[in-house]
Amino acid sequence: MSSTEARRSIATVCLSGTLEDKLTAAARAGFDGVEIFENDLVASSWSAKEISEHCAELGLSIDLYQPFRDFEAVPPDVLARNLRRAELKFDVMDQLGVDTMLVCSTVSPDAVDDDDLAAEQLHLLAERAAARGIRIAYEALAWGRFVNTYEHSWRIVRRAAHPALGLCLDSFHILSRGSDPAAIRTIPGEKLFFLQLADAPRLQMDVLQWSRHHRLFPGQGAFDLTAFTGHVLAAGYRGPLSLEVFNDVFRQADPGPAAVDAMRSLLGLQETLGSADLPPAPALAGHAFVELAADASAEPEVAEALRGLGFAETGRHRSKPVRLWQQGTARILLNSSGPATGASVGAVAVESADPVASARRAQRLLAPILPRSHRVDEADLSAIAAPDGTSVFFCRTGTADGWLGDFTETPAVGEEAGVTGIDHLALTQPFDHFDEAALFYRAVLGLEPEPVTEFAAPFGLVRSRTVADPSGRVRIALESALLRRGEWAPAVREPQRIALSTGDALASARRMRERGAPLLEIPGNYYDDLDARLAPDPSLLTALRQQSVLYDRDERGELLHFFTVVLGGRVFFEVVQRIGGYAGDGAVNSPVRMAAHRRQGRDA
Repeated sequence: MSSTEARRSIATVCLSGTLEDKLTAAARAGFDGVEIFENDLVASSWSAKEISEHCAELGLSIDLYQPFRDFEAVPPDVLARNLRRAELKFDVMDQLGVDTMLVCSTVSPDAVDDDDLAAEQLHLLAERAAARGIRIAYEALAWGRFVNTYEHSWRIVRRAAHPALGLCLDSFHILSRGSDPAAIRTIPGEKLFFLQLADAPRLQMDVLQWSRHHRLFPGQGAFDLTAFTGHVLAAGYRGPLSLEVFNDVFRQADPGPAAVDAMRSLLGLQETLGSADLPPAPALAGHAFVELAADASAEPEVAEALRGLGFAETGRHRSKPVRLWQQGTARILLNSSGPATGASVGAVAVESADPVASARRAQRLLAPILPRSHRVDEADLSAIAAPDGTSVFFCRTGTADGWLGDFTETPAVGEEAGVTGIDHLALTQPFDHFDEAALFYRAVLGLEPEPVTEFAAPFGLVRSRTVADPSGRVRIALESALLRRGEWAPAVREPQRIALSTGDALASARRMRERGAPLLEIPGNYYDDLDARLAPDPSLLTALRQQSVLYDRDERGELLHFFTVVLGGRVFFEVVQRIGGYAGDGAVNSPVRMAAHRRQGRDA
């Protein structure tokens, strides 16, 4: 069976709300089935029969009832109690209409380390289950008292030798222990009863805490789920691809968007397996424009800053209050029709080799398509909504019917300051959308995420993750802070940065200062430390200090960059010069920049 043919399922434990909320969200996101987590059933006001009927109405199958804990390798009196408990759960499963129950390897203090006894008792359980038309899927918990690897669980299942007893394979339990999943291919496919998928970041911590709080949907973490799932499918697994993700954020978030995120992750995983029915992501060729929504109070400030940065107003939209500012290939649209909330990045446009195909792929991956009003003689740009509400446009600027034709030219007045294009964007995400945003840009636009970095900022720890296309011409840095509450917090809770490229940062900074650009002043302490850390050439250090330009280097190259103050309450510009193969974002300098913004009363 290919993964295209595989049914898609989700454990109710992945989502927030009552069981009724979870089932509705799963169905609306397009899942075929669900795993019913026992705690969700216990807390539900509906009977098992009513839940079964409701799932049928929603078009959902119930694929697994889970978990049944601490069964095997126990004394006779405990076994008797466990069998009674199992029979009662079989009654519930009959009403639910589900034929597979997950049994986790024991962590009970009553259990003993005896594989023969474990196999004997699991055989007995499977015999009872088979009489009711039920199968038992035995899973090795990564923290199981005696059985904590899939190899060990397979030895016990094989020893038990009952057709109603097989394995449940969980990617987290296997990959978190560093087990090699390749040997899964040697297990007969008919003994693989269920597959649970979860991603996770690489963390050094207790595996139980890691599992209970930090699992992620496929594509959001560091596990190689493509290889893992490939081994399972190659062994002949015929069941659903099911998600089982314990995550504190997901379990508090709106279940609707979370379920959509989950489905998007499975579609993305299937694509990496080479068998998803998805249009391929067209190649991207850079940032076509960034649109700033600015109210009446913020627009003059932003316009004056753009002039100081060397931009010139080169066009006005025919039917909308939008002005085009340009320098090199960097284009900023200033839209004055937004609400009275200062200035913010309302939209980003990327150059796509096939904008229609990009939009078609986005829609297939459940991205909201944004309705747009336009005249018949204006470009019909495809637009989708990112998780934080930012509009994402797909376009081809150079075509005869491209979006630039919607603007009437205005005489360009001003002197350029060395800006050549848009290097990247940095968009601060609400904490509970950080992983969702990375997956969105990865799946929908085909951008590849770089490793998550963290740095200590004046107001606490900030997480950052950049997503970029293979050429590096489209780059979006996603940032997030856990807590920004109360009076003692930055005035700018979710800042946004537009990074402009230049071939000579020092010359650009000098020209922009001469033109009155509102550039950020960097304290002398930074340059004293820079001299101690990296020992740049003394003449370079002097020039950096004079122009308040920051510096970084790695094994591939160097970075020179500087910033404006915050404009319109939320947005600021960065000017970037990359030398050699430097591909980072200068995160080491972020705390210095943030403190400087704080001193100027414009926290970011």
